[in-house]
Amino acid sequence: MLEFRDKPTTQALIKEIEKLNPKKDLKVMHVCGTHEMTLARWGLRKLLPTNIKLICGPGCPVCVTSALEIDFAIKIVKEEDVILTTFGDMFRVPGTDSSLSETKSQGADVRVIYGIDEAIKIARKTKKPVVHFSIGFETTAPMIASEILENEMLKNFSIICSHRLIPPAMNYLLSCKDIKIDGFICPGHVSTIIGSEPYKILAKKFAKPMVIAGFEPNDVLLSVLMILKQIKDEKPKVENEYVRVVKNEGNIVAQKIMNDVFEMCEKEWRGIGAIPNSGLKLKNKFAKFDAEKKFGLKIKKSRDIKPGCKCGEIMKGKDVPQDCPYFGKICTPERPIGACMVSIEGACYITYNYS
Repeated sequence: MLEFRDKPTTQALIKEIEKLNPKKDLKVMHVCGTHEMTLARWGLRKLLPTNIKLICGPGCPVCVTSALEIDFAIKIVKEEDVILTTFGDMFRVPGTDSSLSETKSQGADVRVIYGIDEAIKIARKTKKPVVHFSIGFETTAPMIASEILENEMLKNFSIICSHRLIPPAMNYLLSCKDIKIDGFICPGHVSTIIGSEPYKILAKKFAKPMVIAGFEPNDVLLSVLMILKQIKDEKPKVENEYVRVVKNEGNIVAQKIMNDVFEMCEKEWRGIGAIPNSGLKLKNKFAKFDAEKKFGLKIKKSRDIKPGCKCGEIMKGKDVPQDCPYFGKICTPERPIGACMVSIEGACYITYNYS
């Protein structure tokens, strides 16, 4: 992987970017927490011409999980005799009034795991109901679907289905008249599953250049160069910079497994709102694994964003973390006010640690 961090290559890419610089303000959005980490860790924004802005979109699955879903998870583990499993970066994300971390400190059985297979093992060793808080984009959904297919006879296991889909979110953002986006760096991890086809519909519909990129510094810089070339040639399309991993058709097996278990639905994105066909829900055949249907609990009212917090505007690419009055003052990784300061893929967390 050294060639993707090679300094002479980086310098050559920057020179080519400067040659193709259109000398007008451009905003290129990415929708991946790992891309934001690469940009911040390697200081790539400082290498680019000042008129080319790489802006952060809703690429952190933890950050976009709604307070309603967190409140629901808290309600289940408080009111029902269940074991709730979750991933570590979800543990401290604020709901309306509390978090799973605070709920555990009050005596609830909340367990941090590293994979859904651990939740299945727990369910097999106990008679108590086990509920897994299942989050993530297209990258993690096939793993969840696979475990459900392999454990259809397991009666004490269910999930809170909080999976979201990236292309519908991109479609929403491109449709917003108050959000300026001149091109997209498409997420590498998600694209390993879905391939390049879903982006082609968007590139044609909105006439915007899109490049699937890897996660090394020179991957990102090359993707910027490819976008600039498309702009110069006035030929917006989808290109794949991450050819060493991403295939045009994606992972057909993973897609089939995911489609066997889930179907698309409207989903609320924290700080953004409801986006049609941007989420996944369990098909009726697998309704017994749906914790919401299984326990019949409802949340009357929730609140995604605390007054003054700019997480929603940051995830839309309209603001940067430094625009938030709480950033680095009363909102820190130790005491987060907003979801973007919790996860290692969150824009505020990354900015706090690297800028």
